[in-house]
Amino acid sequence: MGLTSGSTGKRAVDSGFVIERGPGERVIALAGNPNVGKSTVFNELTGLNQHTGNWPGKTVTNAQGRYTHKGREYIMVDIPGTYSLMAHSVEEEVARDFICFGDPDAVVVVCDATCLERNMNLVLQTLEITDRVVVCVNLMDEARRKGVEVDAALLEQRLGVPVVPAAARSGEGLPELMCAVERVARGECAGHVCRVRYAQPVEAALALLTPAVANAAGTGGPAPRWLALRLLEGDTELNAGIVRYLGFSLAQHPDVAEILARARRLLAEGGVTQEALHDEVVRSLVRTAETVCIGAVRHTPTPQELRDRKLDRILTSR
Repeated sequence: MGLTSGSTGKRAVDSGFVIERGPGERVIALAGNPNVGKSTVFNELTGLNQHTGNWPGKTVTNAQGRYTHKGREYIMVDIPGTYSLMAHSVEEEVARDFICFGDPDAVVVVCDATCLERNMNLVLQTLEITDRVVVCVNLMDEARRKGVEVDAALLEQRLGVPVVPAAARSGEGLPELMCAVERVARGECAGHVCRVRYAQPVEAALALLTPAVANAAGTGGPAPRWLALRLLEGDTELNAGIVRYLGFSLAQHPDVAEILARARRLLAEGGVTQEALHDEVVRSLVRTAETVCIGAVRHTPTPQELRDRKLDRILTSR
């Protein structure tokens, strides 16, 4: 796991991550796929007021910096670039664990405007964990050069969280980004957030299990529906982190264990095996990302692109 036992829960930003949160300071996680300009956003906001180290017990770099907005200090944490939060690598573990257990006041998911649908997978996974999300559609300057238009207002309407276009290299959109972060951190953007919908047997199992998980886990921390889905998947590594965060095993909690068994029987009766459940989660994420982006991202080929396509047909055809 990316966290130590002393760095989980609400103590995470004060101990294991060696982040000194002063009175009134807010901690903001910067997430995103590799090569989307996430570190550029971080560097432009924090300037020279930053330092790096390693996550506890990991060789993965931990970059932190400070930024002042409207008189308030923000601690920016540049978490590792990752395509997913399903934790198939050390970087994914670290990113997921900080979002889940680091108790950030907001999570900024930085996306590449030129391939937004592909980046939307991480946005949707983050929204399953927390509603405190701002989507930064970065590289808008490159998108314009490639004839890509992004309707940020439509994306914001569909996702239910602020969406801010930006070109971090020139500073475009960064003041608006921090205004959105401020609103989210203060709880002013709470509304109907986009939820990934799964096949009927999975939804039935989640409907049964989520209330029990919510009662056992209490307030704060990852969303109960997301925790319920991970219990159904049997993610042992994450479950170990949940034990460290909560101080007990959700799967073995007396109010959860019996209902978890019933929920798994529901899945089995619906023909959903453990492997099929993972496949269904991935399919639903891809399907939802496509739905969110339809009509909100438009591409008009530029003259240069049309010339390149013509040359490709001439040079690579039979």
